[in-house]
Amino acid sequence: MARPSFADPENKPKAISKASFKRALRVTEFFKPYKWTYFVGLIFLALTTVAVIALPKMFKLIIDKAETKYVLLTFGLLVLQAIFSYFRVVLFVSVTEKGLAGLRQATYARLVRLHMDFFSQRRIGELTSRISSDVSMLQDTFTTTLAEFLRQFLVIIGSVIMLSIISIKLMLTMLAIVPVVALFAVFFGKYIRKFSRKTQDMVATSNTIVEETMQGVATVKAFANEKFETDRHKKSTFDIVVQAIKGGKARGAFISFITICLFGAIVVVLWQGAILMQQGLVSKGDMFEFLLYSVYVGAAFAGIADLYASIQKAIGATERLMDILEEPIEDISLENADVLPEINKVKGDVVFNDVSFLYPSRKELTVINHLSFEVKRGETIAIVGPSGAGKSTLVQLLLRFYDPVSGAILIDGKDSKEYPLTRLRSQMALVPQEVLLFGGTIRENILYGKHNATDEEITEAARKANAHDFIMTFPDKYNTIVGERGVSLSGGQRQRIAIARAVLRNPAILILDEATSSLDSESERLVQEALDKLMQGRTSFVIAHRLSTIRKADKILVLEKGKLKEIGNHEQLMQMTDGLYRSLSKLQFEMN
Repeated sequence: MARPSFADPENKPKAISKASFKRALRVTEFFKPYKWTYFVGLIFLALTTVAVIALPKMFKLIIDKAETKYVLLTFGLLVLQAIFSYFRVVLFVSVTEKGLAGLRQATYARLVRLHMDFFSQRRIGELTSRISSDVSMLQDTFTTTLAEFLRQFLVIIGSVIMLSIISIKLMLTMLAIVPVVALFAVFFGKYIRKFSRKTQDMVATSNTIVEETMQGVATVKAFANEKFETDRHKKSTFDIVVQAIKGGKARGAFISFITICLFGAIVVVLWQGAILMQQGLVSKGDMFEFLLYSVYVGAAFAGIADLYASIQKAIGATERLMDILEEPIEDISLENADVLPEINKVKGDVVFNDVSFLYPSRKELTVINHLSFEVKRGETIAIVGPSGAGKSTLVQLLLRFYDPVSGAILIDGKDSKEYPLTRLRSQMALVPQEVLLFGGTIRENILYGKHNATDEEITEAARKANAHDFIMTFPDKYNTIVGERGVSLSGGQRQRIAIARAVLRNPAILILDEATSSLDSESERLVQEALDKLMQGRTSFVIAHRLSTIRKADKILVLEKGKLKEIGNHEQLMQMTDGLYRSLSKLQFEMN
C-alpha cells in the first residue's frame, strides 16, 4: 500500500478520517505508562472548569448583595482555581514530556536502523523535522490543545445551562447571534491567515535569494551579475509589499466586521436585557452574569474551531511519524558491538558468486551484472573502471547496505545474509573520499571506531594514521573541536582522523573509497603511508581513480557497466594490448 509522501505540506490540515484517527491513536502507546497521572490531570481540569463557570455567579451575588462574605468567597474561589490550574498544567506537562521522550527515542532508534534505500529517496531535512517539528506539534497538542478542547466544550455546556437558568428568552437571543458571529469570525480569520502564510513564504523566498547570493558570491562577482542579483532581490521585496498590503486590507475589513457584529450582538442582548430589567424579571447582577456567560460561550466557540484545526495538524504530524515507525528496518542490534569474542570474528575470505543487483528505485537499470571473483584473507583488491561502472555499489553490497537480487556474497565460506548485521559491520571499516567528522572533539571522532578504547589506544591509532603530530600542534590537542562536519580541519587532516578511526576499529575487512583522490601531493603522501600501514594483514577493497596508487594491489578488478571485464595484478593487466585497464592507465599518464 502506498504511503503518504514526506513532502506533504505541514501547515495544511487534513480532514480527520476514521482510518487516520485510528492510526494516530497508536501514538498514545507511549503515554500508557502515565495514564493514571493524565487521568488525575483531567480531574483537575474539570475542577478548574467548574471554578471558572462559578465565577460569574459570584460576581452576580457581589453586585446584588454587596456583602463582604461574597467578596471573600470569590477570592477563595480564585485561589482554588489557581491551585487546580497549577496541578493540571504540571501533571499534563509531566505526562507529555515523558511520553514524547519515549516517542523521540523510538523514532530515532527506528531511523538509524532503516534501510539505505529509504534514505536514498528522502531528504535529510524532512527526516529530521519528523523528530523536531512534528514531535513539537504533538507536544503542544497533548500539553495544551486536547485539554483546552475538552475545557472549552465543558465551558459551553456549563455556560448554556447557567444562561437558561437566568433567562430562557435572553439565552435564545444570545445563541441566535453570538455563536454564529464567533464561527463566522473563525472562518474569516482562516482566510486572513492565508494572506499571512503567503507573505511568510514570499519572505522566505527573498531570504533564499540573499542566502544563495552570499554563498555563491564569488560566482556572482566572477560573472559580474551584481545588478542581476540586486534586481532579483528588489522584485521579491516589492512582491512582499504588494502581498502584505492585500493582507492588511483583509485584516482591516476583519476588524471592522468584528466591531460591528460582535458589539452589535452585545447591543441586542443588552436591549433585550434592559426590557426584562424594566419588567422586573432580571436584576442588574443577573444581567452582568448573563453577559459574562455570553462572552464565555462566544470565546469557547471560537476557541474550539481553532483547537480542532490544531488537532487536525497534530493527526497529520502523527501520521508522518507513524510512516517512520511502521517502515521496515534492518536486523540491527542496539547492543554494544565493540567487544566480540574471538570465536565470532571473521577472517576476511570474500567470494562474490554470480552477484547481480539493481536499485529498488531504478529497477530498469542493472548496476551489478553476474559478478564473480574471490579474495583471500589479507589480500588487497583494487576496483577500477569508468564512472557508473558499479564500483561503489560493489562495496555497498559488501557492507550489506543492500542485498543482491541474485547470487550470493560469501564471507569465510558463509552467506553474508546469515551473519547478524551488527556482527558483520562491526568487523568492517570504511574510509570514504568525503570524510564525515562529527561536530565534537578529535578524540570523540577517533573513538567512533571503538567506544571503549583507552587513551593509549587512541594515541597509538593516531600515530599509525600519521595524525598524532598535527593533533599535538593544536592548543587543545585531542580535545580540539573539529567543527560541523570537521570544517576546522584540512582535507588531509580529516582523512587521517578517519584512518585513525579505522585503525582503532581493527577490522578484518577494510574498504577505501577513493580515499586520496581529493588531496594535494603532500597530504596524499601522508595519507597513503597511513593506509599502507592500515592495510597490512587485512582484506582490503580499494576503489581508486588514481591508478598509480594501486599498482601494488594483489588483484585489480576492472568493471564496466556492472560487469567484470578484467582481473589480475598491474603487470598482468598492462600486458593486455586492448585491455580497458591499460587504456585507462595510458590516459591518466598522458593527462599527467
